[in-house]
Amino acid sequence: MSDTKVLRLVKKSEGDQHESAAAKPAAAMPAVTPVRLPERAKSRPRKSTPPIAVAKPRERPQLSREEMLKIYRTMYLSRKLDDKEIQMKGQNRIFFQISGAGHEAILVAAGMCLRPGYDWFYPYYRDRALCLQLGMTPLEQLLQSVGAEADPASHGRQMPSHWGHKKLNIVSQSSPTGTQLLQAVGCAEAGLRVKLIKDLKKRVRNFRNDEVVYVSLGDGTSSEGEFWEALNTACNLRLPVVFLCEDNGYAISVPVEVQTAGGDISRLVRGFPNLFIQRCDGTDALESLAVMRRAVDNCRKNRGPSFVHARVIRPYSHSLSDDEKLYRSAEERTADAEHDPLKRFGSVLINEGVIDEHGLQQLKDEVDREINEAADLALASPQPAAETATKFVYSPEVDPTSKDFDNEAGAELSGNPGTMVDLINRCLLTEMKRDPRVLVFGEDIADCSREPSLDKVKGKGGVFKVTANLQREFGSARVFNSPLAEANIVGRAIGLATRGLKPVVEIQFFDYIWPAMHQIRNELAVLRWRSGNEFSAPLVMRVPVGGYLKGGAVYHSQSGVSIFTQIPGLRVVYPSNALDANGLLRTAIRCDDPVLFLEHKHLYRQTYNKSPYPPDDFMIPFGKAKVAREGADISIITYGALVQRSLVAARQAEQQGISVEIIDLRTMSPYDWNAIAESVKKTSRVIVAHEDSLSWGYGAEIAARISSELFTHLDAPVRRVAALDTFVAYAPQLEDAILPQVADVLEAITELNGY
Repeated sequence: MSDTKVLRLVKKSEGDQHESAAAKPAAAMPAVTPVRLPERAKSRPRKSTPPIAVAKPRERPQLSREEMLKIYRTMYLSRKLDDKEIQMKGQNRIFFQISGAGHEAILVAAGMCLRPGYDWFYPYYRDRALCLQLGMTPLEQLLQSVGAEADPASHGRQMPSHWGHKKLNIVSQSSPTGTQLLQAVGCAEAGLRVKLIKDLKKRVRNFRNDEVVYVSLGDGTSSEGEFWEALNTACNLRLPVVFLCEDNGYAISVPVEVQTAGGDISRLVRGFPNLFIQRCDGTDALESLAVMRRAVDNCRKNRGPSFVHARVIRPYSHSLSDDEKLYRSAEERTADAEHDPLKRFGSVLINEGVIDEHGLQQLKDEVDREINEAADLALASPQPAAETATKFVYSPEVDPTSKDFDNEAGAELSGNPGTMVDLINRCLLTEMKRDPRVLVFGEDIADCSREPSLDKVKGKGGVFKVTANLQREFGSARVFNSPLAEANIVGRAIGLATRGLKPVVEIQFFDYIWPAMHQIRNELAVLRWRSGNEFSAPLVMRVPVGGYLKGGAVYHSQSGVSIFTQIPGLRVVYPSNALDANGLLRTAIRCDDPVLFLEHKHLYRQTYNKSPYPPDDFMIPFGKAKVAREGADISIITYGALVQRSLVAARQAEQQGISVEIIDLRTMSPYDWNAIAESVKKTSRVIVAHEDSLSWGYGAEIAARISSELFTHLDAPVRRVAALDTFVAYAPQLEDAILPQVADVLEAITELNGY
């Protein structure tokens, strides 16, 4: 099944009759009368609240008295929780506050249309009212405010208003704006893959045919590139994602006309196919409910994503670290206050006889008492113990350094020797046969996205052919190309992994991993820790890396390993030969942590690192180094392409009577300190050799630890061999001068031996 056929299957639903927003404007669909957004000149500031068209009576949701009162109660509860936190911050009882004031109406409406524990939620920090409507209690929210261990969102590890709740399917939220959008798309895509892959239905749970994924953002976040990447994939795959843009007109102090061309994000996204666009006055609870019902229903029926642009207000400053009086006039703030959703809906209740002034005050008094009681309980709740700080950096259930992942000794090898490419490909093949949860995707990794052409072409299978024929074997539902967008690849993979699938993604070159750095550092690596083990995203990122290929130059030769090894929560693996690549990749796929799997391009097809094929369950544990060469006089601690160069240098040094031992680390995080210590104690002289630049590189940490912990065993200073502190050049003679060569290693051996 080709990529394009997958897209066609997605479209074969009742959504085939559903026209895109571009072809059929939202106003022409059965919906409430949309908000009329005023035209803005480039220099004209945005008005506090645009003119709002009143919904027609027949379009107004029919609600019981109890439902009307519950809406108000949740809105008031949300506002008063903000006020309580502001009070507690002033008393130095909590340490941060950011409110959802002014957003309550649209958020309560969204919560009424969605199903907690059934649908999935990727909120942002203004979404207090949504979380209350879904079932989060005031006590649970205040437990996060005080940093209590019992906080269900993060167990005291995250700031207030960083929502998360395992039982309600509210996925742990982080601070970077917009990073949740691609993860929400991946979460929804998981449901699509389960529908397309027959064997998955027996292996995964908690998937429903009509589930919806909710993701929210502020108007400022729509400036992020990942917003556009998320819309692109959601529309392309027709995923059931409700995008809610809560537009309060400001990104901290930056007004919307400065953020967004034309000052109207819903006009900018009209060109996306399959996107159902709705706009509403997000301070009007009833209009918001009507619009959200239509948006959710569109997704529930698998017609594609919905985009709701809700105009709201921000009656408080961005956070207590901000003072809006510095950049908003008194007139503007007063105008906003006239559109306060609480004030507006309270008036509706009284004017329509749902409740009188006295009854409304009684309701408020009841909520105030509930909040005060919850605050007292939260303040009395214990803080997390100091010794728990390092819990859940990695999986507490699966230990890839354990003997469970070690069957290296005595493994029977068979067949003609294969290259690193061959044995990585074999590992992917066998693991995909073993586990239908394994998905492989990235740029150019499929054989051919257009399946009718498969019989006419050889197939791509990756720039280096590592994934060749996997699409032919497993189909395009499991092996597929991604857009040329690294954040898209990793962000979607996080969402897929959160739902229990096992993405093995490829970043085409290490040099281009940086657009995904936000997703890797602030999302993937920290998800388990920041949620207190409530959520995790075990996945594998395969990344070709390194130089020594003529012509690679600045942008195809980088080796910044140390940038990733200093990220807690991320495993970093770097094999130097075909057999190790096979066993370590299998461990990476089967472990329960995110893994950066680095594959040196120069080593892909070298004859010296070939190996016959190991068994299909062959595994090498993380943190287990390999003695690549025994020696007695000098130890070389190395990895990757420097292993072979060190072996050549060691053979040349042997002709001078110098016996060199070589330790191939194989995994960078964790690394095998015991193997290093044992070798250093044996030889008393040590060289750390690597392809990274000398300064601030990976070898600096190893050298520092050897000097600190093994000083009494040393007969000479620790020596480092590394690349120059520059970039890799295109001209071959410059590349040779920049990267460490055999001669550089031999020179270090000779000098250290004579010390």
